[in-house]
Amino acid sequence: MQRNWFLGDLLSQLFDRPGQIWGKDDKRSITDLCEALLSAEGEVSGYQLASTVLDRYRAFDDAEKLGFFQYLNEALEFDAGRISELAGQYAEDRSIEAFQRLSKAAEPRRQELLRRLNQPTGATQALVAMRVDLLRFVKTHPELRRTDIDFVHLLRSWFNRGFLVLKQISWDTPARLLDKVVAYEAVHQISDLDDLRRRLYPPDRRCFAFFHPSMPDEPLIFVEVALTANVPGSIDDLLSEERAPLEADQARVAAFYSISNCQKGLAGISFGNLLIKQVAAELKHELPGLETFVTLSPIPGFSRWLATQREIEDHAPLVEDILAGTATPQDLRMMAARYLLNAKREDGLPLDPVARFHLGNGAEVHDLHAEADTSANGMAQSGGAMVNYLYDLRHTERHHEEFAMHASVAAARSVQSLANAALTRKPKEKTA
Repeated sequence: MQRNWFLGDLLSQLFDRPGQIWGKDDKRSITDLCEALLSAEGEVSGYQLASTVLDRYRAFDDAEKLGFFQYLNEALEFDAGRISELAGQYAEDRSIEAFQRLSKAAEPRRQELLRRLNQPTGATQALVAMRVDLLRFVKTHPELRRTDIDFVHLLRSWFNRGFLVLKQISWDTPARLLDKVVAYEAVHQISDLDDLRRRLYPPDRRCFAFFHPSMPDEPLIFVEVALTANVPGSIDDLLSEERAPLEADQARVAAFYSISNCQKGLAGISFGNLLIKQVAAELKHELPGLETFVTLSPIPGFSRWLATQREIEDHAPLVEDILAGTATPQDLRMMAARYLLNAKREDGLPLDPVARFHLGNGAEVHDLHAEADTSANGMAQSGGAMVNYLYDLRHTERHHEEFAMHASVAAARSVQSLANAALTRKPKEKTA
């Protein structure tokens, strides 16, 4: 009984200490609060200290937020000299104790701070939002990239596949989530409620999203799927108000026509590969008659690349026609094939960001379509052209390895032929 009274008195003193734990009355600076969180005090009262730091940060203006990140970047950096010393000791003494000392020194203190900040309810979402600010500041303060590397390191651990939950989003999903689908749609804007209904309600439409248990009302990424009889070649047709829905069990093709990342604070942490493969497995289980899994994807960098080709002799005449919207469909497809298969960055990877994503996941360039997206955005970014990437699950692993090792672009023979075909319009002859 005496022990129980003693424990009760101790806990009462601990939680009733004014200013030291309960955040609203704590007058310490945010840096002092962070140091307390990293100390023995933080081990005892970490939950409340973390809440106070996060609340304080949320109330900051941009100048104060920048100062906070500069504190993380400089004051909580590791000691390179100490690491070198301990590495030398470990080279001589391969004991567990030497390894532990080196491991502890090699981790910046800000990583431990971020871990301890991630204690209160809602903290994970707050830290994701914090990284949105950090990414803004990195543009003008590139030295903060060191802190961003630590954010990414921890976020990849917290958002690994084992924690992600796949859920289907349907017309019956709560309105608060449907509103977020509309807000986060990044490929083909959802114009109104009727447009949303056409994407979710018919029997030949599906939408799936990944969620994290700490952010149950916030999708991380979602994919919209059309179940079709044949490989689609036009988003205009796919989303048409007049189209006749197909019974799901009659479908032979699952077309992923929109993939949208929802959280800017998770930029660089890829979920798309996992999402596509798991959704394909879910659909195959539900509908064994599905035979083909493809995308109907935009070509967002095509027009920008065309603008750089005006001085290339055999490209120049077609470039002007495509940019003016007067090229033939075949000429548009041929130039799009050249762009996707041959246009590369300095590191040898494809210039087009969507191509890098799907080819890196093991897909292949399957087919190209002109007059496929006649929206203002579609015409501006690619002259209306779109592309199918094929996910043949028998070959995705091999394609992924060849792309990762050699930047090899897997493409159907028909697309290779398009890229190598002689252009139908001859370059203008030079005059004397």
